[in-house]
Amino acid sequence: MTDVAAIDPSVPPSGAGCVDCDALGGWWFHLRRCATCGRVACCDSSPGQHATAHFKATGHPVVRSFEPGEEWFWDYSTDELYESGPGLAPPTHHPADQPVPGPAGRVPEDWARSLHR
Repeated sequence: MTDVAAIDPSVPPSGAGCVDCDALGGWWFHLRRCATCGRVACCDSSPGQHATAHFKATGHPVVRSFEPGEEWFWDYSTDELYESGPGLAPPTHHPADQPVPGPAGRVPEDWARSLHR
């Protein structure tokens, strides 16, 4: 990790889904968790790209995947991937029964056309 000072392992995630998508009635593809403040936001493939927007607005550089079975971190300030890092407060991923993309009931049938590549 290049910026371990940006990681607060005691902060729990903000919820089970992207805070911004939930507020706007949107949907996400995959979720990321800010390692500084715990805010859960959607990935860059998602229509909202809220995790990157959170980094740009706050300067919090490190996120961790919030997907089941994934433990990697991404550092926006260096554009580097880390396969692992310090343990974070639970839960470490969204609920296993939450669909991807999600959340259930808000994902359009043609969702794949809306992904950013």
